[in-house]
Amino acid sequence: MVNGLTLRRSPEGDLPVVVQVSGEAALFSRPELKVERVSYPVMTPSAAVGVLESIFWKPEMRYQIVAIEVLKPVKQFSVRRNETSDVAPLSEAIKGTRRVDTAAHRDQRNAVCLRDVAYRVHAHIELAGHADKRVAAYRDQFRRRVRKGACFQQPYLGTREFSAEFGWPDDTRRADVNEEIGIMLHSIHRDGKPGQPRMEWFAARVVAGVLYVPERGIELALPVEGQVV
Repeated sequence: MVNGLTLRRSPEGDLPVVVQVSGEAALFSRPELKVERVSYPVMTPSAAVGVLESIFWKPEMRYQIVAIEVLKPVKQFSVRRNETSDVAPLSEAIKGTRRVDTAAHRDQRNAVCLRDVAYRVHAHIELAGHADKRVAAYRDQFRRRVRKGACFQQPYLGTREFSAEFGWPDDTRRADVNEEIGIMLHSIHRDGKPGQPRMEWFAARVVAGVLYVPERGIELALPVEGQVV
C-alpha cells in the first residue's frame, strides 16, 4: 500500500515507479467525438505513457500504467484551435510516406479542455526479450532522471501546445473526484501487421480521486476509413 493506495505489484513483487505531473491546461480527446475536441475529465493511460517516455525510454522496455491519482478538481474551459482537415491515414502516418499541408487545409474547431491539472502516475516497467539488464536498472535510471528533472523531450498533456511539468512525488492530497468516465483507450500494440496496430480499451472509473488501470484491456478495432459498419 502506498499513500493509502493498494497498487498492483510487478511479477517480481516490486512496487511501480511514480512521477508527479502538472500543467496549466490539458486535452485528452475522447475518440468518439469527431467534430469538436472534448477532453476526458482525467488523464488517460496512453497520455501518461507519453509523459513517461519523454522522461526515459529505451527500445527494450515499455510502461504499463497501474493507477493515476487526480490531485486537483476537474475544471474545464473552451477554446478555438487551428487544426488541419487533411489527415493522413494511420498506416501512412506510421510509415512517414504522407506529407500533410497544414497551411492549405487549416480549419478551426472548438475544444473543451482541462485547466490547472495535476496527477501522480504509477507505472510498471516491462522488459522485452532482448533486454540486456535487469528491470531494477531501468527503474533506477527513471528515478534518477525524475529527481534531476531530465527528459528527452518536453512532455505534454494530450497535445503539444499544453506542456507538462514533472517532478518527484510529494504528499499532495487527492481531489474528491468520483466519476464514471466510460470507455477509455488502454494501450496500443504495434506487434501485428504494419500500419494495423491493435488497440485495447477498458471501462474507466475514478473513485476517490484515483483511476485504477487494469493489467489488460479488451481488444476492439476502430472502423477503417471508408468501411461500412
